[in-house]
Formats: sequence, structure tokens, C-alpha cells
Amino acid sequence: MTRLGLTIPLDGVPLAEQAALLNDVADAGYTDLWTGEATGADAFTPLVAAAVSHPRFRLGTAIVSAYTRSPGLIAMSAAALAEVATSEVLVGIGTSSDVIVERWHGLEFHRPYQRVRDVTTFVRRALSGERVDMESESFTIRGFRLARVPARQPKLLVAALRPGMLRLAGAISDGVILNWLSPDDMHTVLPHVLKGNADAEIVARLFVVPGEDVQAVRTTAKRMVTAYLNVPVYAEFHRWLGRADQLEPMWQAWSRGDRAAAVEAVPDALVDELFLHGSPADVRAGVQRYVDAGVTTPVLMYVMPPGDDVTRHLPAVGRAVTTP
Repeated sequence: MTRLGLTIPLDGVPLAEQAALLNDVADAGYTDLWTGEATGADAFTPLVAAAVSHPRFRLGTAIVSAYTRSPGLIAMSAAALAEVATSEVLVGIGTSSDVIVERWHGLEFHRPYQRVRDVTTFVRRALSGERVDMESESFTIRGFRLARVPARQPKLLVAALRPGMLRLAGAISDGVILNWLSPDDMHTVLPHVLKGNADAEIVARLFVVPGEDVQAVRTTAKRMVTAYLNVPVYAEFHRWLGRADQLEPMWQAWSRGDRAAAVEAVPDALVDELFLHGSPADVRAGVQRYVDAGVTTPVLMYVMPPGDDVTRHLPAVGRAVTTP
């Protein structure tokens, strides 16, 4: 595989110790570093640190929210990262979720399609160095001009789940960022993107629970499923993918407040669809299925059972996936 991404920062690894860890990551064949934003580190700081210590990595955000940062701040942060980096920079923009935007940031999660469209359009114009006067459905900005224009323009990608946003990604950006889907789901999702951009970069975050203790893997994965797939945007995504019957018992238990029953109701088969687990060779085979289905940049996100240490798995999995 030509590309393999890793989600940073890793749980349990302080940012001050990231540089030492990245030596092993580079040696194991990972080519990209990608971040996100929830309640841990912001999306840009770990990438700036990596750009300074390990300039060979391609760097991407997956994602920054179109709500929790202003359009101008996204443009400034993207430009600063591109100025520090000597490798390619990709800025993924998306809605995040209603839970994060409304409950955790106290903002209104309103008209997500329009917000992502308008923010992405603004950021692309701003990064070019032009003076931006923009009146859109989401905001009005007058006279913004980026004072430090990067010599190397970042690529812009849109995070998408359902058809409207997927088509938007193909129409206005350099690619799409996907999440929480199986290799078979790619055949449902990709045509909407590729119709607008046949050369779109297809980034997919893939959840990896390394190890061959099947019970520990399933317990860890099922807890993550209940944490995410009860969020309305992800629940609707999986209804659209055709998993309503499969997930309805979990949704019902969650709505009753019975968290233990919700975890128990997650089917084993769903874990096998949405998570990569087992030996490094098993993970490699799983990643290959995504690549065969159209993913151009698989990005691994390690999800660890309690008591396990992610750093002992990184090199073996990376070498297994990237070795021809």
C-alpha cells in the first residue's frame, strides 16, 4: 500500500513524548499523521509538533469543525501549519456532531450542509491570499485577507456521511473523509463523491482493536459503538446504510437508559464489519479490503482494551500493512 495514516495523539502518550514515538512510527511504514477534535488535543497542535520533529509525514486534520472555529481562524490555522510543514497538508472540514457542537460547545447545530459548504468555500478563497467579502447563508464576512499566505496550498477535504454532503465533497473539495463504515458500505458511499470529482482523495478512518483476545476486542468495540452510533448524525447514517434492524435493539436499550443492555445488544457481526482486529496479518487483510473498495488513504485509529499498551502494537501492524 502506498499510504498508511495514523491517528494522533495516541491515548496515554503525552504530546511532549510524541517525537520519540514517531521514530518508531516512521520506521514501521506509516506515511500520514491525522488528527481530530473532541475533548482532547486540538487538531493543529499535534501536527505542528510533528511537522517540526518529523517533516517527512503528510499531515491532515480529520476533522476541524465548521462550527466550533470561525472560518477565518480555520484559514489562519491551516496557513500556519502549511508554513511550518515541508510535506503536504490536508485540512478536513466537517460538521462534527450535534452532541459536540451543541452540548459541549454551547453552539447551534444549524443547517450543517450550508455551513460546511460556506466555510470550505471561504477557507479556499482566504488561503489564496485574496481579500474575501462573502455573504452566505451561514455568515457574512467583510474584508478578510490572510496576512501570511502559504507558499504551498493545503488541500481541502470535506467530511461526509450521507448523500448530500458526499456530493458536496465531490463538488467543492479535493476529497472526502469517511468514518464508521465497512468495506461493503464504500460501494454505497463512493459514487456520490466520485460523480463530482473522479480524482477525489478518499480518506477513511479505520478503527483497529489489536490483539487476538476476541472477548476483550468485542467488549471494547461494543462500548465504542454505543458511544457513537447513538449520536443522531451517526444513527441516521447507519439507517441510510441499511442497518436499522441490526441496531434497533441497541438504540432502544440506550433510549431507556440501560447502558449495559445497549452494549450487550450490539451484534458481534457488526463489530466484525466496522472494526479491524486480530493479528497484524488480519489487520492488513482488513485494510486491503478498504483499499480494494476505493479508499486511497486508510487512517488507523487504535482503540485499546483496558490495560493494553498501544505502542507495542504500532510497529508490528504498520509493517504488516505496508510491507509488499
